[in-house]
Amino acid sequence: MEGNNSTEEVNKTVVLLIATLATFLTPFMGTSLIIALPTISGDLAVNAILLSWISTGYILTSAMFAVPLGKIADIYGMKKVFTYGIVILTISTILAALSPSAEFLIIMRALQGIASAMIFVTGLAMITSVFHPKERGKAIGINLTAGYAGLVLGPVLGGLLTQYLGWRSIFYCIVPLCLLVLVLVLWTMEGEWGECKGEKLDKWGTLLYILMLSLVLVGFSTITETFGIIMVVLGVIGFIGFILWELRVENPVLEVKLFFENRRFAFSNMATLITYIGTFAVSFLLSLYLQYIKGYDPEITGLVMVVQTIFMVIISPVSGKLSDRFDPGKLASLGMVIISIGLLILSLINAETSLYTITLALALIGIGIGIFSAPNTNAIMGSVEKKYFGVSSAILGTMRLLGQTFGMGLILLVFAVYIGSVQFTPQNYPELLMSIKVTFVISVILSVIAIFASLARNKK
Repeated sequence: MEGNNSTEEVNKTVVLLIATLATFLTPFMGTSLIIALPTISGDLAVNAILLSWISTGYILTSAMFAVPLGKIADIYGMKKVFTYGIVILTISTILAALSPSAEFLIIMRALQGIASAMIFVTGLAMITSVFHPKERGKAIGINLTAGYAGLVLGPVLGGLLTQYLGWRSIFYCIVPLCLLVLVLVLWTMEGEWGECKGEKLDKWGTLLYILMLSLVLVGFSTITETFGIIMVVLGVIGFIGFILWELRVENPVLEVKLFFENRRFAFSNMATLITYIGTFAVSFLLSLYLQYIKGYDPEITGLVMVVQTIFMVIISPVSGKLSDRFDPGKLASLGMVIISIGLLILSLINAETSLYTITLALALIGIGIGIFSAPNTNAIMGSVEKKYFGVSSAILGTMRLLGQTFGMGLILLVFAVYIGSVQFTPQNYPELLMSIKVTFVISVILSVIAIFASLARNKK
């Protein structure tokens, strides 16, 4: 019996190590590339809207495929889906480094997004499956810390690599870590996880979900055009049809009833969605602000941007551990209040704003997100039965990605109104600054709404 316990402990450690290394990859890839966007714009002659799609393409496909892949992982095995995800991520990353054009780079980023969805929906679900509920918050905190470490190193290394070796080197430096994770999975991870083996995949629901989400998200990013409005309307109709289908099918790809029957689950996910819409704009817009309006190089920009994520790394494991002892919903709500204060400071930004003010705002947002994320994740995963771990992990990831996508959609909308499809030049810097201010004001409003959504989860 002791041998079995020992083996179980070893495998728990292996699963946590592998999932944590993989969790580091995707945010590192996102934040490091954000710092490189102005350089990519000059190198590949990219306009403001197309430049935004380098980030949007990655997030869009992640959001589209996360829920279906979560269900597929529950049926066919989480380890299997996780492994294929690492393989696809490795290949698409190599090809992204070789991109001859912005369009090719966007396609590779879309493939990276699918691979990332395969990784994150299974990584968190595997951790939740192997750890006891009393240990789960701590494990989730460790896992999230790795993600935040990726966020910390992303701007710093991204700035250094872009300045001294070029933006393509960012992709090349990710490949060895992808290969390391793949070797660890194949050689050390034992067992397989999947609570829905034998179930049939809801193919029509899956297709409807992907179609509905792509219509809404692509339409939202072109909402200033008639085509975009038509896409959003069709997407909303598809969304209604999807909900009705999922409520009647035997093995739905998305357990819609969780939102209707589980208040804690529903409001925790709503808080996640609104929080990420409000906070995702920070890194993207400040990268443009610091390099274009303030005139700093990528290296300095990366060092400034890292302030937020340093606090996230420090706070997240502590809040994860505290969420095992105290009400995670209340902890998450406290985090949202602090985030709102940081965003409020950024909404007052102008061309003369000091680095000290920006650093203070980033520190507050980092502390707030650190307090919010792990307890909120623990509240979601602890509110469902074991058989829903995979799909709940996927729903949580989708809420995060939808928040990021709508956050980018918000930026695209504001850019379309104030700047248009042109490259950034000193002549349109005033319009860029106005776009940044307007987006941050909207982010403050959204973050206040998220506070109420977070508090509502505990009401009877």
